[in-house]
Amino acid sequence: MAHPVVHFEIAGADGERLIGFYRDLFGWDIQGAGPDYWLVTAAEGGIGGGIMQTRDEMPAYVTVYASTDDLDGTLERVGELGGETVVPPTEIPGAGFFAMFRDPGGNIIGLFRE
Repeated sequence: MAHPVVHFEIAGADGERLIGFYRDLFGWDIQGAGPDYWLVTAAEGGIGGGIMQTRDEMPAYVTVYASTDDLDGTLERVGELGGETVVPPTEIPGAGFFAMFRDPGGNIIGLFRE
């Protein structure tokens, strides 16, 4: 598959509660990665992800991140197809770059580039 899904993210107002919930429910290995963000270790046959504590008025959400070699070009194509950029390309120090867009159905999807 071109542009495979490489990461998922689950976010809500109580990050610690989410961590406990998913550890207890699925036995996920979850480690702190920074303030209000935790990494979920990929299991055999699956992808890794993250759990994030939202801030201020951010709503809870679940999203996936697709891999791309060209964030700007992909976001341009998103616009051509009727979507819109929500977060422009942004560096994740030591990991790569991400961006987020809204598809025509209103779903928020992430993009990731190493």
